[in-house]
Amino acid sequence: MKIGFGITGAGHLLLDSVELLEKLMAKHDVTVLLSAAGEEVLKMYGLYERVEKITGGYYNELIREKEQKFSYPITGRFSLGKYDLLIVSPATSNTIGKIVNGIADTLITNAVAQAGKGGVKTRIIPVDLESGDLDTVLPSKLELDLCQKCEVCEAAADCPGDAITPGIEIDLLKCQGCGACAVACPFSAISAGKIITIHMREIDIKNTAKLHDFEGVEVLGHPSDLRII
Repeated sequence: MKIGFGITGAGHLLLDSVELLEKLMAKHDVTVLLSAAGEEVLKMYGLYERVEKITGGYYNELIREKEQKFSYPITGRFSLGKYDLLIVSPATSNTIGKIVNGIADTLITNAVAQAGKGGVKTRIIPVDLESGDLDTVLPSKLELDLCQKCEVCEAAADCPGDAITPGIEIDLLKCQGCGACAVACPFSAISAGKIITIHMREIDIKNTAKLHDFEGVEVLGHPSDLRII
């Protein structure tokens, strides 16, 4: 089976999505499509190299949005029906909002639009599915209440991406998610995997509900809900 797998810029369900991708790669040809934000967030959570490692070869490519410019020529495969399935996991509220309003100005939203034109089944796993509160995992974070503002910051010295401004913050756009800073800090002032609770916006829940009216699109609650032989 040939599968397109789109990843957008959400931390929630990201690890689960990568684990699903790895399982699919073992049995199928999978082309990974990374939105610009998806690429950034994979790096923040230390998952980018894990995805890069399992991709390579025809129909097993790693496609980055920044390399596709504005016409996204790779999505022509979907309009031609070259794939059996398109999966978008995790799908951010921004991506869902564009899809339900017919906007296809990103790599992932364009792939969904072309899949619809080419009769390719689409499975979307949104992060904003139900009303209420949601627990989600943060990438690396400098805990200022624990930071001792050392004259020589060992965490910053060990950061390969030069992402830490001592005593101030971690620049997540430079962070590689390697965890070296957390190991180096003698005061445990770097947290990784911290769980926070966020509240779902009603407009995002309503947009997700609209996906059920799209022909050929199925909405799933979790990557583990996907069943492929």
